[in-house]
Formats: sequence, structure tokens, C-alpha cells
Amino acid sequence: MKIAILIEGQTERAFVPHLRCFLETRLAGRMPRLDAEPYDGRIPTGERLKREVERLLRSGKPPADAVIALTDVYTGTTGEFQNAGDAKKKMREWVGENDKFFPHAAQYEFEAWLLPFWRTIQRLACHNKAAPSGPPENVDLTRPPSTRIEEIFSAGACRNHYVKPRDANRILRDNDLLVAAQACPELRAFLNTILRLCGGECV
Repeated sequence: MKIAILIEGQTERAFVPHLRCFLETRLAGRMPRLDAEPYDGRIPTGERLKREVERLLRSGKPPADAVIALTDVYTGTTGEFQNAGDAKKKMREWVGENDKFFPHAAQYEFEAWLLPFWRTIQRLACHNKAAPSGPPENVDLTRPPSTRIEEIFSAGACRNHYVKPRDANRILRDNDLLVAAQACPELRAFLNTILRLCGGECV
């Protein structure tokens, strides 16, 4: 099976190898081919998203068997989505009836899925700043997850600023994605879509 995943940029691209490692432990003999399709800052919207999905399903060697769109709720200054549910609803409406398309959203941004690994973030930043309180996906746009991570790196003794793709890779490399999935319902839903498509057991 070939699954195309529409992603927004470098941070999500750094996530894909860790996603593959996670799936390989659960899909022995059924591991799909995952083709990441990165866009500059955000995935297409409206009619363009529909065209991209249809293109991926009909072209390529081989064409994709399924297309997953993964967006942040927070997409810069557009304010297009209210929450993950709204983002998924709108993407579904843009693409229309298509049983090979699966919309997903990180609430409110991808870095929420890194917050469960705060001890690793503390170690990399060389600082003991406390983790944001509450569920990771409830850390909203007033001070979004990426800002929380930037703050601890700036305050720490590591002398490095937070660099999204580099540090997302370092954080994920040392941790089990299942821990984040248990704390983040939207991540769990994303993983379960892939597992179901490949006949695996959901987490």
C-alpha cells in the first residue's frame, strides 16, 4: 500500500522517519510506503486541495492508494480554522466525497505532539522550566506549543535557539511516539487512520 501524506513543512518532514519506525513495530509484513508531500508553510486549501488529492490518487509509480492531509489548526495569520474538528470538516468539504482521502489536524500545532516529552526538552535546553499545564493539545494560540519550547531553549544553558526540524528530530529520536499518542487524541487519530488502512491494531 502507498499512502501520500500532505504535510506543511520541515518540522513535519523531520517527524516522518519516526512515524515509520513507530509503524514498523506494529505492521510487520504490512508496512505501507509513506510518501511525504511537503508544502511551504501550509498545505493547499479549497479547490487546490481537491486537485492535489486527485492528482496523487491517479499519478505516480504507483499512484497513492490513500491520501492523508495533515495541517496545523494554527496556520499563521489566516485564522481559517477554529480547532482540529473545524479543520478536518473544511478539508473534507473542499475535497468532497472521496473514500481515499483522510483529513487530520494537529491541535493547535505540530509542537503540541512534542510536549509529552518535556523531560527530553529540558535536557536538550539545559533548563528545568516546568512543562505547560494541562493536556498538550489544549495549549492554545495565546502562547502556542512552539513558543513554549522556544522559551525554554532561550532560557537554558544550551546556547542554542530552538530550531524546529533539528530539535523535533532530537526530541522524537529518544522517545516512544505511543506516549505522545496517549496524551494527544488528534495524534492518536492520525496514527490510527494509517494502522486501519494497513490492517493493523489501533492504539
